[in-house]
Amino acid sequence: MATFPVINLEKLNCEEKAATMAQINDACENWGFFEVLNHGIPHEFLDTVERLTKEHYQKCMEQRFKELVASKALEGLQAEVTDMDWESTFYLHHLPESNIADIPDLTDEYRKLMKEFALKLEKLAEELLDLLCENLGLEKGYLKKAFYGAKGPTFGTKVSNYPPCPTPDKIKGLRAHTDAGGIILLFQDPKVGGLQILKDGEWIDVPPLRHSIVINLGDQLEVISNGKYKSVEHRVIAQTDGTRMSIASFYNPGSDAVIYPAPALLEKEADKKQIYPKFVFEDYMKLYVGLKFQAKEPRFEAMKAMEPAAPIATA
Repeated sequence: MATFPVINLEKLNCEEKAATMAQINDACENWGFFEVLNHGIPHEFLDTVERLTKEHYQKCMEQRFKELVASKALEGLQAEVTDMDWESTFYLHHLPESNIADIPDLTDEYRKLMKEFALKLEKLAEELLDLLCENLGLEKGYLKKAFYGAKGPTFGTKVSNYPPCPTPDKIKGLRAHTDAGGIILLFQDPKVGGLQILKDGEWIDVPPLRHSIVINLGDQLEVISNGKYKSVEHRVIAQTDGTRMSIASFYNPGSDAVIYPAPALLEKEADKKQIYPKFVFEDYMKLYVGLKFQAKEPRFEAMKAMEPAAPIATA
């Protein structure tokens, strides 16, 4: 079985740059996921994020989750549950406007830390988008500009914990789906696994690796690359032992950004037609909300059917 791609970004600064860029390209084309090391975010900083996130869960979220499990009678499941996930979550918005000050129960230290973490992840996301541009043969900054819209990109974080589950065969930590947006940066638990991706019809584990950031591509990058890069189905399997921490940050287009295959790619591959539609990102998200846990292809077809006769303005 192929090994999940783990890429050392430090090698971009030496004679191994070409081989590392090829690794990134292969991961984007054939996996839709990869794990990065030496990404520029200090290890001590990540250790603090992990510690404070786990402390916050234990103090503020764990008891609520136990009460939810009891109220929904999820403790001794006999039949499979397909409309819920075994996860405890809260959401932080960073761009275009932050809501960190409004989230209850966060300590001042944790609030400040997550603001700083968001800035570091935003910088890393934009660096990675430029690496993708280089591999695709697009001008530097093209993907950031494509995501921009009138007010810049949308950027937010889903902070999740997946507690021990007595019946992991009856309920998923998180049901299978592709991500709707742009590029996703995940800081996950260094010990407790559970994240899997679908590759060639098989579910493959994404290995927990201390101080790494897991990267995956959303539906919008599949559209802009005209299918050269793919968003990939993934899920979280609930575990019987250990609580799995997951901090997933989504660098997405602005709500009014118009998304369509990059013209430079279509020109380069003259024999290849434009297979993806042109649409406003917010319209795609409205559709996605109701269809998240279903295949992505019908979503693209639905957007194609909604394409207006007159072209959508892109400037």
